[in-house]
Amino acid sequence: MKFKPLLTSLCVTLPLFAVSMDSLAAKVTLKLAHNLDQSHVVHQALDKMAKDLKEKSNGELNLRIYPSSQMGGPRETVEMVQNNALEMTKASASELEPFVSEFAIFSLPYLFTDEDHFKRVLYGPIGEQITAKTTDSGFKIIASYVAGTRSFYTKKPVHSPEDLKGLKIRVVPTPTTNKSMELLGASPVPIPFGEVYTAIQQGVIDGAENNIPSYYQTRHVEVAKFYTMDERVSVPDYLVISNNAWNKLSKEQQELLMQASKDSEVFQQKLWDEEVIRSKAESEKLGATFIEVDKKPFRDALAPIYDDFAKDPNLSKVMDAIKAEEQK
Repeated sequence: MKFKPLLTSLCVTLPLFAVSMDSLAAKVTLKLAHNLDQSHVVHQALDKMAKDLKEKSNGELNLRIYPSSQMGGPRETVEMVQNNALEMTKASASELEPFVSEFAIFSLPYLFTDEDHFKRVLYGPIGEQITAKTTDSGFKIIASYVAGTRSFYTKKPVHSPEDLKGLKIRVVPTPTTNKSMELLGASPVPIPFGEVYTAIQQGVIDGAENNIPSYYQTRHVEVAKFYTMDERVSVPDYLVISNNAWNKLSKEQQELLMQASKDSEVFQQKLWDEEVIRSKAESEKLGATFIEVDKKPFRDALAPIYDDFAKDPNLSKVMDAIKAEEQK
């Protein structure tokens, strides 16, 4: 009889304990690694996303971010995501091209007429059809980020394709970017992103190509004073999560993550527009010269790439759809 109060107490306490354990089990921390500096607007968008997730999930869904290539470059982190050694990472369209060939479309020079055309493709049905194909490679894309236009920056002025002849230019190595350099008379060099500053400084390469914020934030402006505004391509960044990590989330957690990722897209676009203006002004203070060029000679030199894309049924179909989107 003396044990009845204790048994009654246990009967009341155990269900509460079980609820507490269920709540604890529901807590999830997703590791996210990328190669960008913490000052980069994509990192800032991801950082805000992490804070929003923690707040809206009452601490049950968290992002732990590892910036600045702490876990390796994009190739390494994407492979880690595929192998379930990492839940999330950031990768550009060029870096995802080996997994889904249609990502090559974003390396096609002068495909987009303006920023609005690019965004209609990136965030519309065409972009969604491309990103949906990554699930067969073991990961899912949950956000797309603008990354401006990529142009050349070099140690000597470049006003036309003629000035690129014989120059060694660092590129993200894909068949499309390699051929682009060759058509312009330059030699593509696949140096890791973190080694570009020293490579330019020591004369291993003559320059690289990237957007204005990256040019400034990497301090490449210090060793390559001439930025040529050829604005050939718009290559977006993507936030990816492994299929395994996604499938382990509850439906409510998936919805929270998707909403936070979409909010981060809007926040990143606003930051990006502001950062382009700031980075250009700061680069000029450091002695950079921004060269406005006639884009027609660049466009003409790169025209043969369109013929290559037209031979591939999948790429040709996407290319035609993007051109049709221009008219809307």
